[in-house]
Amino acid sequence: MSPLFNSTIGKKVAVFFVLFTIAFATRAQEAAAPSGGNINWLEILLVITAIVLLLVIWGMGQIMLVLGKRLNAKRKDLAKTTSIMILLGLISLGTQAQTAGTAPATIANYGGISPGEFWALASVIAIEFVVIVFLGYMGRSVYRELTGIADLEIAKLDSGEAKSGSLAKLWRQLDEKIFTRAVPVEQEEDVLLDHDYDGIKELDNALPPWWKYGFYITIVAAVIYVFNFHVFGTGKNPEQEYAAEMEEGKRIEEAYKAKTKNLVDENNITIADAAGIAEGQKIFKQSCIACHGQNGEGGIGPNLTDVYWMHGGSMNDIYKTIKIGYPDKGMQSWEAMFSPVQIKDLASFVKSLKGTNPANAKASQGDEFKE
Repeated sequence: MSPLFNSTIGKKVAVFFVLFTIAFATRAQEAAAPSGGNINWLEILLVITAIVLLLVIWGMGQIMLVLGKRLNAKRKDLAKTTSIMILLGLISLGTQAQTAGTAPATIANYGGISPGEFWALASVIAIEFVVIVFLGYMGRSVYRELTGIADLEIAKLDSGEAKSGSLAKLWRQLDEKIFTRAVPVEQEEDVLLDHDYDGIKELDNALPPWWKYGFYITIVAAVIYVFNFHVFGTGKNPEQEYAAEMEEGKRIEEAYKAKTKNLVDENNITIADAAGIAEGQKIFKQSCIACHGQNGEGGIGPNLTDVYWMHGGSMNDIYKTIKIGYPDKGMQSWEAMFSPVQIKDLASFVKSLKGTNPANAKASQGDEFKE
């Protein structure tokens, strides 16, 4: 019989493993046949991954317990400690699995899985990875101690016979030449000063090279700064930098406006400037006087100079009226003939006619509009 079943703890671990495997298998079956009839492959993949990792943990746990049995003479509590760690890990996994199985039904956001269920399964897999890494580390330590490798390496380090690897050797060289450059402990007597402060003595160690050369760099930077800002005057002070950035921002803004000048509609329209209103007046005389009169006093169409409007008197309303029209009341749509900017200019000119009181003005129509 496997050593795992030779202890009460091993039997408990086996029971937990079987129960959790059944729980995950049940969950996989539910995922494969949801109420809608569609197979959720993401959920199945997560559940299968969790089961495979559980099998890995099971195998590693067996190896750990076998190694622990053999090492029991040197460390009596090792097998017990290892078994308890495995048991606690599986209990945690079981709690997460139960959470995954009882997650409330919510709107699916992760490949058809509810957020709670997805993160529960992801947590199970993450915990399993942690347990595997931990078991791998513990197994390596037990194996090294069991075979005597760890004791041999410690003895070599104590005797100074150990050969450091190329990476460790490179790091030691960099540390001695660049980072610290400190005198070895064995030679500290050679650099010990006669300063004594209540038993605290001082070593005449060299400054760390990284700090010293960093200080040299600040000196060079200071010299460059002085010549750049105070001798030659080629550098910009904060006020000059601010002015330059404002100019650059203005240039970017103008470029953006030039690119988006036609992105105008009834939702973001603003009244045009004087030049735009003048352009709107030209369009009005070309296309609108037949219905609204020479000065907007009205004719076939309504009077545009009073405060009464049939479809609203705000800039947004006027723009919309010109753009889409109201054919049932004789107002055609001008969207196909004028650009958004031209409609904006025309709407701005119509807005400017308010209160001009031209002769022969048509009687008011519609509802009074207040800004």
